[in-house]
Amino acid sequence: MDFYTSRLSQFTQELELLKKRYNTISLLRLIAAVCFLFFGWQAIKNSWDMLFNLTSMFICAIAFIVLMKKHSQVAKAKTRAIALVEINKNEIAYLKREAIPFPDGGEFVDFHHTYSYDLDMFGNKSLFHNINRTETYRGKVKLASMLLKVLPQQEILQNQEAIKELADKAEWRQEIRALGKVNKDSNILYKKLTDWSKKGLYEIPKWTMVLAYVLPILLAACLLGYIFVREEKLLTYAGYLFIFNLGFVSSRFKLIKAEIADTTELHEIIYNYSLIIEQIENETFKSEKLQQLQKKLLLNNHKAGEQIKVLSELFSRMDTVNNLFVMIAFNGGFLFHLHTLNSLLKWKKQHAEAVSEWLEVIAEAEALSSIANLYYNNPDFVFPQLNNEYKISFTNVAHPLLNAQTRVGNDVDFNPKFMILTGSNMSGKSTFLRSLGVNMVLAGIGAPVCATQANIHPMPVLVSMRLSDSLSDSESYFYAEIKRLKQIMDSLEQEKAFVLLDEILRGTNSDDKRTGTIEVVKKMVARKAIGAIATHDVEVCNTTFKYPEDLSNNCFEAQIINNDLYFDYTLREGICKNKSATFLMEKMGVI
Repeated sequence: MDFYTSRLSQFTQELELLKKRYNTISLLRLIAAVCFLFFGWQAIKNSWDMLFNLTSMFICAIAFIVLMKKHSQVAKAKTRAIALVEINKNEIAYLKREAIPFPDGGEFVDFHHTYSYDLDMFGNKSLFHNINRTETYRGKVKLASMLLKVLPQQEILQNQEAIKELADKAEWRQEIRALGKVNKDSNILYKKLTDWSKKGLYEIPKWTMVLAYVLPILLAACLLGYIFVREEKLLTYAGYLFIFNLGFVSSRFKLIKAEIADTTELHEIIYNYSLIIEQIENETFKSEKLQQLQKKLLLNNHKAGEQIKVLSELFSRMDTVNNLFVMIAFNGGFLFHLHTLNSLLKWKKQHAEAVSEWLEVIAEAEALSSIANLYYNNPDFVFPQLNNEYKISFTNVAHPLLNAQTRVGNDVDFNPKFMILTGSNMSGKSTFLRSLGVNMVLAGIGAPVCATQANIHPMPVLVSMRLSDSLSDSESYFYAEIKRLKQIMDSLEQEKAFVLLDEILRGTNSDDKRTGTIEVVKKMVARKAIGAIATHDVEVCNTTFKYPEDLSNNCFEAQIINNDLYFDYTLREGICKNKSATFLMEKMGVI
């Protein structure tokens, strides 16, 4: 919190100074422009000394250009400061639990995924909502995709080292976010750029480019000749060449339009990409993963940041094709857009194939930085040790999104491999299952987990906890649950997995539910599944006596203290005994 408070104060003060400087420079620019016009008017009137007026105009023009450049620099610095103020305000609000001012990734919810919906990966107050600090479209997609699958162990270890390193680079992470905030990209803009990079390459014929150089030289020669020898024919020839140049460019106008048809005003976003890439290129990294990302930004010994800046400038020039003055003056004079098109096509031939990879480097850096931010905000989280023996144990494990001041952690060791969990409503069963699931997901991508110690074998996570009726598929809750259980069983035939089941078969009668649940537990044993099933039916717990090496009974108990119901959310061995529902109904006068 102190870091964010200090940064907020720093950039708030910086922003106030930049605003004052911005306004001062604006005023000085106006004064320079007025003075330029004043001395120009005096020169036209031939009043005062002509040399003095022209010299003053020159000085005012230079001053205006210098001030304009300075104004642009201050404007960029002001935009950066605004972004950094917002970033630190948001982090403070988040840590105070006042708001979650970040995109929630609701568009990534997948009801058919093995745990996305059940474990609240996406949507309001979801895991993604809490850890997402990405600013680019691809960064958001990359973080979402990471949360949906388990990585190979080597990649997990690489991610762990990268995340630890990035956690210590809080200022650098904020710079990346600030650059992303300045010009927000989108799926549409990203698709425009990648579609352009993959579009077929057209080469301008050599004879066309020879003329593109010869014609402006002839035009310049005619104009210079007229200035020195005052031959009217040369001025006429220059006029003919100017018109011919316009016609020559116009005959290629279809090609120009085709090349930039969907890239209008894309140059600002591309320039923004270049600044983010330069931040990645210029930072010193020690972890293997981050060094690998840096290497991807080198193509034929050319830095990606520099090349992306060139592309931004080329697109910016091409955008002026819709400016009538530039179109006529620049193309009539020196075939401006034809030369720009040729440069753009050369760039495309040399670098287009790398564009998508460069943007993926930004995306991965953002995704890893988001997870590093989670670790920075929760230094008590730990990185799990990994094993290859299908062992899973947590010490003091809890849900990472719960308030650190009030959450209750539990120790769990899946040996025997599968747990039957009992307990009354509100006792903490579902929260415990979600705690296990979410931490297994985090561990499987190299993120820290909410525990004081963890040793896991990374594996797929299969969950049936919270399904919904699918009206669009004419599918009932019960049928959706059966399909999910079938999906889990089929997956277990392929490989071992971590399975979490919460009160399954709710849509049938109690006898059918009990029989079905017991059979599911037996299937879990047969397929060597690891995980837990929560149930209210204590008879299901008797299955443990038949498979003592593979099953264990654990519970969450409710306690009645001073005629009040009390939950301590502590995992215990054995089967739940207390009946909180009856007590509550009696106390509230229901029965």
